[in-house]
Amino acid sequence: MSARPEAELDRLTVARLVAVARRDAPRRRPTEAETAVAARELRDIAGDRADLLAEVAGLLLGYYRRTAEEPCARAAAHYCVAAGADPGLIPRWTEVGRRRAAAARQPARAGPETDYANESGQVYAWPEAV
Repeated sequence: MSARPEAELDRLTVARLVAVARRDAPRRRPTEAETAVAARELRDIAGDRADLLAEVAGLLLGYYRRTAEEPCARAAAHYCVAAGADPGLIPRWTEVGRRRAAAARQPARAGPETDYANESGQVYAWPEAV
């Protein structure tokens, strides 16, 4: 059995960290006890990967900035920092999260890249839409 590339394993670890960090994140500043439990679980997953914890904290802060989910994202990021996230990397990942959120809010563009179209540009709908 071949090993997955390291980058793919990192993406899977980041996804798991996001899920755990957000799972119990309250809509307020977490208590010390809540933080200790969450940080322990995040450290168990991340091991010594402070860079991955920083990635998760930054992505959450950037993606959910100025949304209804921002309080939960801040609590989840707080858990990552308590677990040992590298604080120097968080701003870079916050910007990545912000850009991803902006891209996700853009309306889908019609065109050959996203729809089925013939040479004249006529777009064909899926059969159930007809």
